[in-house]
Amino acid sequence: MKIGFDGKRAANNLTGLGNYSRSLIEHLAKGFTQNQYFIYTPKAKASIIDFPLFKRENISLKLPQKAKFLWRSLGVKHQLLEDKIDLFHGLSYEIPFGLKKTGIKSVVTIHDLIFLRKPEYYQPIDRFIYDYKSKYACKNADQIIAISEKTKQDIIELYNISPAKIEVIYQSCDDSFKVAATAAQEEEVKIKYNLPNQYILSVGTIEPRKNILAIVKAMPKINADFKLIIIGKEKPYAKIVKQEIEKLGITNRVVFLKDIPFKDLPSIYQMASLFVLPSYYEGFGIPIIEALYSEVPVIAATGSCLEEAGGPNSLYVNPDDFEGFAKAINNVLTNVSLQQTMKEKGLQYVQSFNNEVINEHLMACYLKTLNI
Repeated sequence: MKIGFDGKRAANNLTGLGNYSRSLIEHLAKGFTQNQYFIYTPKAKASIIDFPLFKRENISLKLPQKAKFLWRSLGVKHQLLEDKIDLFHGLSYEIPFGLKKTGIKSVVTIHDLIFLRKPEYYQPIDRFIYDYKSKYACKNADQIIAISEKTKQDIIELYNISPAKIEVIYQSCDDSFKVAATAAQEEEVKIKYNLPNQYILSVGTIEPRKNILAIVKAMPKINADFKLIIIGKEKPYAKIVKQEIEKLGITNRVVFLKDIPFKDLPSIYQMASLFVLPSYYEGFGIPIIEALYSEVPVIAATGSCLEEAGGPNSLYVNPDDFEGFAKAINNVLTNVSLQQTMKEKGLQYVQSFNNEVINEHLMACYLKTLNI
């Protein structure tokens, strides 16, 4: 088969949807070498297209032959036809307009519908664009991939889509999180970022939806030997968080890190005592998967899909209950037996998100879409 992908994120984003896109394409290319994979993008970041992914023999990077304006939404169809693509996969919410008329089958991945569930976190124009593109893709794609059961239910309810058209195919994380860092690697990273001996870790953009204030407010009730490491891009909400930290008198206990090279992240995860994700709403929760593979106990928020990512042996707290977070965190940090159980059971649970499992499910979805 010749499989085409919307590659804008894969060729330009270093985190989030970029990681998802690259990981999915790379593992398919490795697992099903008989196929040809085409990555279509209006532009490409030089630092990213140097990645080994783009040098594989069965992967081709395709840039516009003509004008880039609206190429991703319209112009790309001509190249898909020219390349005789059998199936096109929109990896993040959208497919080209009018693709169905070309006869090319399509699949779209919907990561979440947070812009509809939590509209207060988005500008009106952004909500309109996201909703328009996502709704069009869901109505017109031959098959929809939801990255969690929660997202599937949102698509059914909010877009009135038949459940039969939606496959839930989970995400994995980068393989580097599945390999134990050496003592030398950990020591190097510890020195590089001046990491404390004991710390609680949280990873994600510092914005209202991620709700990092819940952990900050819990910190005064947690053993002072433990610091909080926050990794993520800072949005205006970060100012509110830092004001609260100062108000609580815990500036010496909270460390902000940003622009961390991806290669250093596994060591930072693996040295953590605990991972906490207090988000109000997520489509899935890749950082939880990264933590479970790193054999770190996880505490997350209720209310979206984080129980799906964390499994039955992680702990869950109402996102507005900072005292509940403090209690859960203290419970884990003071109970060695509980820590061990959460590490072992968490590692067992996360095997269901192995790339091999996901690859087989994804290829079965492609073949079903093509009636093969």
